[in-house]
Amino acid sequence: MKSIEVVAAIIKKDDKYFVTQRGYGDYKDWWEFPGGKIEDGETPQEALIREIKEELDADIIIDKYLCTVEHDYPEFHIKMDCYICSLVSDDITLKEHESAKWLLIDETETIKLLPIDKIVIERLKNVKK
Repeated sequence: MKSIEVVAAIIKKDDKYFVTQRGYGDYKDWWEFPGGKIEDGETPQEALIREIKEELDADIIIDKYLCTVEHDYPEFHIKMDCYICSLVSDDITLKEHESAKWLLIDETETIKLLPIDKIVIERLKNVKK
């Protein structure tokens, strides 16, 4: 099975988290934490800063490492390093996503979240306890 390594920005503002709706691919219309693939020679942090700039035209500050989660989709295995981040400014331009929203952690149950991102939500809930 193909295996990919990605990074995700868990962008937090007050008590809300930023999620984006995929605009392409097999999981079009599903919601996720923004991020993407790590390219050769990049650290996870460098990849995350680059991906957020490419996808959202935004600059982030990586505040801390949250967790690494893994999931088997029918097509591939994914390993995702997740970092709690904050925005340098509130200016965001969606370049690849259909939509985005800020949600309280419990509100994420109201959207069609990707399976690997549901694991991240559980980790966030455990951190908050």
